[in-house]
Amino acid sequence: MIISAVSETNYLPVITVLNDWWGGRQMADMLPKLFFKHFKNTSFIAEEEGQIRGFLIGFVSQTYPDQAYIHFAGTHPAYRGTGIGKTLYAKFIGTVKEKGCNSVHLVTSPVNQNSIAYHTRIGFAMEKGDVFKDNVWIHTAYDGPNEDRVVFFKNI
Repeated sequence: MIISAVSETNYLPVITVLNDWWGGRQMADMLPKLFFKHFKNTSFIAEEEGQIRGFLIGFVSQTYPDQAYIHFAGTHPAYRGTGIGKTLYAKFIGTVKEKGCNSVHLVTSPVNQNSIAYHTRIGFAMEKGDVFKDNVWIHTAYDGPNEDRVVFFKNI
């Protein structure tokens, strides 16, 4: 497994499989090419035998330079549970820690139970929202009407 910084050439291969990796949910619009162009130093791709096994797109906050944000992360469904995600998160956390960050933040959708379980399992905490349902704090309309989110953070 090779972990390296993303490049613009990784964009098309990632965006082509994105919706399939999310079980048919329309996710590709949430990951424009600009992330592969402007956040190379803090975004990573995992490849094996020339095939993408996972990726993590993140950055240091411009507003809060002691905070980092993970915008998108995914692992090929056939390789989930093999440690690829943990390896990508560790690479990201190590990188942003060197840049002076002391916390990592991210959001996910309340319908993405796998993401909620994963982030809880690897030590992220939920930020208190305005609704508590099924043991999950939800921030209603976080990204606009009918776009609720679960907000996570982790001190590093």
